[in-house]
Amino acid sequence: MKIQREIHRLGRLVFVAFLLLGLVGCSAAGSGPSGESVTSSGFVCPEPSPRMEFESTEINIFTWTEYVPADIIDCFGLVYGVDVNVDYFSSNEELYTKMSLGGDVNPYDVIHPSDYMIAVLIRDGILQKLDQSKLPNSKNLDAGLLKAYGDSVNYVVPFQMGTQAIVYNSETVDTPPTSWADLWSTEYEGRIVSVDDSRVVIGAALLTLGYDINTTDEAQLEEAKQKLLELMPNIRVFDSDSPKTPLVAGDVDLGIVWNGEAFLAKQENPALEYVFPKEGSIIFYDGFSIPVSAPHSDIAYAWFNYLLQGDVFWLTLVDYPYTNPNKAALDFAKENHSDVYEAYISSSITNTPADIFAQGHDVMDVGSALSLYDQIWTEIKQ
Repeated sequence: MKIQREIHRLGRLVFVAFLLLGLVGCSAAGSGPSGESVTSSGFVCPEPSPRMEFESTEINIFTWTEYVPADIIDCFGLVYGVDVNVDYFSSNEELYTKMSLGGDVNPYDVIHPSDYMIAVLIRDGILQKLDQSKLPNSKNLDAGLLKAYGDSVNYVVPFQMGTQAIVYNSETVDTPPTSWADLWSTEYEGRIVSVDDSRVVIGAALLTLGYDINTTDEAQLEEAKQKLLELMPNIRVFDSDSPKTPLVAGDVDLGIVWNGEAFLAKQENPALEYVFPKEGSIIFYDGFSIPVSAPHSDIAYAWFNYLLQGDVFWLTLVDYPYTNPNKAALDFAKENHSDVYEAYISSSITNTPADIFAQGHDVMDVGSALSLYDQIWTEIKQ
């Protein structure tokens, strides 16, 4: 898959070189031989289907670092002739902190929360309820996988899903982990990278103690804190921007990571193995929403529908391959990019088995108890 991704990337770059040399007869920068829109990487942008009407000339997006393919962002600006402004965050908590400051300092039209944070933002009145009549391309989504979103689909346009579990280097780790509890082994001291996510890491500790990852019991949370203090010598770095990087570089030998990061890391180093812990993986799902303070909410629906097109969304399989809930994207890839499709569909890391999802644990809104989790997180990281 690493080679296949490089072929796709190099193909785009060669096309751009021809554009710059004038060998494909394009009329202007950003235009292809037939007047189509072309990104700087050489990707020919699909036309919007349907093309949405709006008055805004720009869109402001707040999304996760290294998660939305750059070609999708660039294409949206090109096909609609608008400015696309993007800011990035690394955790749900960072997103919430920014959004809780109010609309005066958050000019975002689209934001990208995941799992429990979706419920928190709904509860706090930060998200608009979506007009489903303006989302014709929602028909492209897999109804079976959407069950994980529950009623939140009234506020969120689903993007991707997946698991958070354990990865390890089979060439350097003598005793492979099979459970969350195994990560406390002294053999792993200073050898683990972890996503910088309080609910995931605290949740893993709770699971080793036999507790619910969404507990609000103060005594159980105190036990989890003490348990995590024992784990800290094993954690070399917290990284939610690119946890695969220290794994591929060999700086660490194990990780608590998202499945898409594990998949990409394994393409760089086949010795990396992804393990679904005995206690169950921690499930995530995310999507795009419109804040009530959005200054250009009309253009947000154009973004949603363009993103949901199968001939657009399939790019996530190349750049950020998590569990993909877009059936149209999978069908498009199968028909037009079989190598990408087969790499995804044949991998249990990305194409997560149904029984793994069933055994997994959803991170839910814990209400006022969230402050307890925040306090624990602050204390263990100090």
